[in-house]
Amino acid sequence: MEKKKSIFSYYKPYKKIFFADMFFAIMASIITLVIPLVVRYITSTVIYYETDEAFRVILKLGLMMTVLILFQCYCNYFIANYGHVMGAKIEYDMRAEIFAHYQKLPFSFYDNQKVGQLLSRITSDLFDITELLHHGPENVVISAMKFIGAFVILFTISPKLTFAAFALIPFMFLYAWFFNRKMKKAFARNRVKIADINAQIEDNLSGIRVVKSFANESVEEEKFKVGNDGFLAAKKDSYLYMGGYHSGLTAFINMITVIVLVAGGILITKAQVSVTDLVTFLLYISIMTDPVRTMIDFAEMFQNGYSGYERFQEILAIEPDIQDSQGSEELTDVKGTIDFENVSFQYEENTEKVLSHIDLHVDAGEYLALVGSSGAGKTTLCNLIPRFYDVTGGSIKVDGKDVRDLTLKSLRDHIGIVQQDVYLFVGTVYDNIAYGRPDATREEVIEAAKNANAHEFIMALPDGYDTDIGQRGVKLSGGQKQRLSIARVFLKNPPILIFDEATSALDNESERVVQESLEKLAKNRTTFVIAHRLSTIRNAKKILVLTENGIEEEGTHTELMKKNGIYAGLYRMQFADEEV
Repeated sequence: MEKKKSIFSYYKPYKKIFFADMFFAIMASIITLVIPLVVRYITSTVIYYETDEAFRVILKLGLMMTVLILFQCYCNYFIANYGHVMGAKIEYDMRAEIFAHYQKLPFSFYDNQKVGQLLSRITSDLFDITELLHHGPENVVISAMKFIGAFVILFTISPKLTFAAFALIPFMFLYAWFFNRKMKKAFARNRVKIADINAQIEDNLSGIRVVKSFANESVEEEKFKVGNDGFLAAKKDSYLYMGGYHSGLTAFINMITVIVLVAGGILITKAQVSVTDLVTFLLYISIMTDPVRTMIDFAEMFQNGYSGYERFQEILAIEPDIQDSQGSEELTDVKGTIDFENVSFQYEENTEKVLSHIDLHVDAGEYLALVGSSGAGKTTLCNLIPRFYDVTGGSIKVDGKDVRDLTLKSLRDHIGIVQQDVYLFVGTVYDNIAYGRPDATREEVIEAAKNANAHEFIMALPDGYDTDIGQRGVKLSGGQKQRLSIARVFLKNPPILIFDEATSALDNESERVVQESLEKLAKNRTTFVIAHRLSTIRNAKKILVLTENGIEEEGTHTELMKKNGIYAGLYRMQFADEEV
């Protein structure tokens, strides 16, 4: 497993801005500490000068404080502006990093994940992380400067009064430490609950047409209520501890003021402290307690940000189990010969094997059909060729080269897949076809559409190729979406094809048009066809019948019908009313 990346490493590209941010934070804190000292100097010394002299000194000091305040104003502006931009850039980098990592993770990862939860790690989690990365260091620096600076200055004025002012501080930190631990656990639970809600919302909105078709809005609302109730309970738990944290520390701060007033009043009566010194103390107490208030906010920010960072690192720590091997080579000049040599596969350890000891040779340009009952492993067998999953036994070779010794990109660049469940991206018709080869010209995209029998219906759309097709192509029929997916593969022009029940969800008319497009696409290419409707594979050069025991039958349609075995039984079941 990859070593966990330090949260501080994300500052590295922005060191100059970071140190500038820290510099201006320190300057702003120093000015805050200096101004009460100027006030003390005026009230304890300057007011006793001759009138004219006092007037001149006070004007000079007033001008100096004005300059200091203007400089402090710029310091705060830099922190608020450039500091936030630095935070936004770090968020940008982290979002790009986790998105790129999502792209590397295999199908097996997504088999066990909810999209909504993955989405929360790239949105709300990252915002909280970058708020911590921006405000965290400056809050710590400013708070430390003010706290330590106030202590040193107050101690030089009156050690006794300083002791009184700081007497409650150890108890205050113990109190904060106790509630911090409770808050951390509560905020971690909040993260899990909000991710669950995101997953539920994503699932509901993706299937909104099914929800409405069954009039199950109330069912969905009830399901959502369960998740929302869980989130509210977790929030109540966290706010219970946060409330104790805030109210308790505020009480401590107020008690410090009370103690200083009482102690200062007593010391004044004993002539051990002047009224001026007590006023200065009271001014510094607000400066000293500001860091505590800041740390209250910082504690909440830290719990949010760091729990989000740990979830962020959880994803980055997941090593893709399918990646380029050491010394993997590019796949070039592909003919399309495929060999399965003693191939076995199971999805997870301690689960039943989906495929066992499969041996299969497919010649370049051969049209091979796979049939069999659901769960026999037809789709799994085809998914092993582009390495969506890796074999757990044996090997698969393309033109004599083990697919595990080839770069993933070059392997998948030479394989085209047309699935039953077509996925179209948000955008135009043109964008979705061009996805097959992003650098293609418009003429090549149109040619691919014509080859897929899609050009005619595309031109009938309101804006032709520039028509927006809606989320997942909702504005198109099933046959139209399928033809766009075929056009995408035509544009890619791969030597190896996989058709995964590409026509099984279509009506007869759409099936005929799509089947014609598929046959045109398959010409002179090595083609694997997973067929549900057996009428679409009568002309296949080779048909394999897969069962839980492996390849049970092999041959052409005519040969398999003569055997009167599994294939013949399946065929007769589908075409009981037709003459065989």
